[in-house]
Amino acid sequence: MHLVELIVLSIALGVDCLVVSFSQGLIFTHNRTKNSLALAFTMGIAQSIMPLLGYVGVGLLSKYIEAYSEWLVFAIFMALGIKFIYEAFQEKEDTVCCIGLKCLIGMGIATSIDAMAAGVSLRLTNTPLLLSIAMIGFASFGMSIIGFWSGNFFKQLPSKYLEISGGVILILLALKAILY
Repeated sequence: MHLVELIVLSIALGVDCLVVSFSQGLIFTHNRTKNSLALAFTMGIAQSIMPLLGYVGVGLLSKYIEAYSEWLVFAIFMALGIKFIYEAFQEKEDTVCCIGLKCLIGMGIATSIDAMAAGVSLRLTNTPLLLSIAMIGFASFGMSIIGFWSGNFFKQLPSKYLEISGGVILILLALKAILY
């Protein structure tokens, strides 16, 4: 995976962080700086750990799946892209106002499951691990900060379009995996 593709992947994975942080930013009126940083650090760390788990996990199986790597990358990115777009059209539950440790960890894990699948793709495309997790974590941290503070200023940004954009980006990465 080239640097530009890794940047695009990092941004696409960070969309969930942006949307969750945006919803939290809509709610919080007290301790906003502390809460935005706690949320952003949690998102960035979770988005960095999960690709590492996917990368290492597939390494144990690599000799069995190496011949199918392009198709596996395609399938993973295509599934993630379709999932993003599908979820954009689903009814959202009411946002829960929560910045406790349990809730932060829960939000971090929930938003980073997709990043674990991306970690598998990183391994199959021989993308450098440390650079990848640093970029994904940094993008998720930054997008969480942006999302939180945007939520404070804009009370009604349609997150549907952000999720659709992330899905389209992942589908394009899937197609690139088998076409080039």
